[in-house]
Amino acid sequence: MLPRLDEIETDLLDRRARAEQEGWLGEIEGLDLTLTFLRQKREESQRLARIAPINLGMPGLRPAGS
Repeated sequence: MLPRLDEIETDLLDRRARAEQEGWLGEIEGLDLTLTFLRQKREESQRLARIAPINLGMPGLRPAGS
């Protein structure tokens, strides 16, 4: 997931640079908002990747009539 987020960020930055050149202020604002969300998602993904999964084990079946 993280490499894909990097690709998306690169694309968004390219689009933002184009929007700046063209003077598309509304587009810049929207791209900035999207970049903010993307960076939050990346931070969350990196944080979750550092947390080791917890093994809850397999649930057992109760004998019939219990």
